[in-house]
Amino acid sequence: MPTKGLKHKVGLEHHGIKNAKEIFWNLTTPALYEHISRNGEGHLSHLGPVVVATGQHTGRAPNDKFIVKEPTSQDDIWWGKVNKPFGVEQFDALHGRILAYLQNKNLYVQDCCAGADQEKQLHIRVITETAWHNLFARNMFIQIKDLDKLANHVPAFTILHVPSFQAVPSIDGTNSEVFVVVDYSKQMVLIGGTNYAGEIKKSVFSVLNYLLPKKHSVLSMHCSANIGSDGDSAVFFGLSGTGKTTLSADPNRDLIGDDEHGWSDKGVFNFEGGCYAKVIRLSEEAEPEIYQCTRQFGTILENVVMDPVTRRLNLDDASLTENTRASYPITHIKNAVPDGMGANPKQVIMLTCDAYGVMPPVAKMTPEQAMYHFISGYTAKVAGTEKGLSREPTAVFSTCFGAPFMTLHPSVYANMLGERIAEHKVDCWLVNTGWTAGPYGVGHRMEIAYTRAMISAILKGELKDIPTETDPVFGLHIPTSVSIEGHQAVPQEILNPRNTWKNKKDYDKKARDLAAQFVENFKEYESTVTKEILAAGPNPMAPIEQSRPKVQKLRG
Repeated sequence: MPTKGLKHKVGLEHHGIKNAKEIFWNLTTPALYEHISRNGEGHLSHLGPVVVATGQHTGRAPNDKFIVKEPTSQDDIWWGKVNKPFGVEQFDALHGRILAYLQNKNLYVQDCCAGADQEKQLHIRVITETAWHNLFARNMFIQIKDLDKLANHVPAFTILHVPSFQAVPSIDGTNSEVFVVVDYSKQMVLIGGTNYAGEIKKSVFSVLNYLLPKKHSVLSMHCSANIGSDGDSAVFFGLSGTGKTTLSADPNRDLIGDDEHGWSDKGVFNFEGGCYAKVIRLSEEAEPEIYQCTRQFGTILENVVMDPVTRRLNLDDASLTENTRASYPITHIKNAVPDGMGANPKQVIMLTCDAYGVMPPVAKMTPEQAMYHFISGYTAKVAGTEKGLSREPTAVFSTCFGAPFMTLHPSVYANMLGERIAEHKVDCWLVNTGWTAGPYGVGHRMEIAYTRAMISAILKGELKDIPTETDPVFGLHIPTSVSIEGHQAVPQEILNPRNTWKNKKDYDKKARDLAAQFVENFKEYESTVTKEILAAGPNPMAPIEQSRPKVQKLRG
């Protein structure tokens, strides 16, 4: 097998790959650009990003994800609708068909790491058919700069990425032509049938969610994280579209990472070496740091529409998908933390995008409420964000704010979070980046300037001693004002969402309806939590008019 690049101690024959045409090892970004162009995989846009299209699949395929059910891991996996079992013989047969398919084909290899904490780092190898997916892996994971270490790299997990290989369900036991299959005994992930690059990133995250809590007692988290000038770290939990990337990219704080982190006894650390940001309708004014990354060499723009003549981007064009993405190395962010590590967080912020317009824009939570909302993982989606959604908002509950990637039972992650909140006396907050003054179609999205001000007030400690009102249905503690350095930063009238609705009875009904959905969703987890956590959830039957919130001081 002819090879290009640095000679490696562990060759592809270690993975069963034979008779490849050419193997390109750990090519640099400029070299991968040349291959992308020569192979016709993408196009250069204005100022240097490469624009690619993923075709039919423009997002993850959660129904096509499987875990091999084998003796070493089967007793630990959270089996169910998220983690579906795949047979050992099925995996071997599928792997064999892929190996036959790859003969006489060019392959690209990136050897890299996941996890900034070197004591808990996972050494990985990503083998791809295409140069642009190899560049994605180079952007998203942590590069090995030392050439001797690179040459002697021994992967603990290998991702074999073959998007042009389509599974046959009747033969392979898959649900469709798409497959993402993890085998913990063979330390391998097979991905095929889809060009959407996010499957590479999230498969590694799922593996870390299995390995880190078990091997290193590290809490793996679907969150962004940043750090202030005083060394105070903060983490931002949230599902896609709630603002994790946007709100953590703060020019006044340093970015640890935008999506995946671990929390060890030393503090938080980034899993990745890059960012994968949504860029649909990206605003230079509202999100300047991310916007600049769409104008830099090395960035991959996925399904972003470009003028073929001027090569300029139209970030507002959602004709291919709402889920347009930019993948870029974290070094594109000027104030990124070089080593990807931070101290134990002082603040935990849980983000939701509530399209019903009933959740407060900012609220303090007790530790028990934080645990309840972490296990619930609530947000809401509206038509246009996903196929099949109705015009009315749809409540989404994704436990631990990342159910599709949680390999162990949610109680494992929830208990670890609760222990860390208690040990480090962490303040916990809920921030709603969604609708105000009514639901989607009536009200409007919360202004990002106000949300940033609320986040800033939290991180500066401005809200710690502010009196609060207790929401009668959700039990959350709503600050009566948000000021920064003595100046009112957010209009007082928008802090209590009920006050923003013209028809208060409509608000009451919608709030009760959403609270009932919380209760119904939480029934799955009732047996795994304490009575204090269960009591911290919403109460759909609580009186509203008769017991309007009383002003009180925030609890500790």
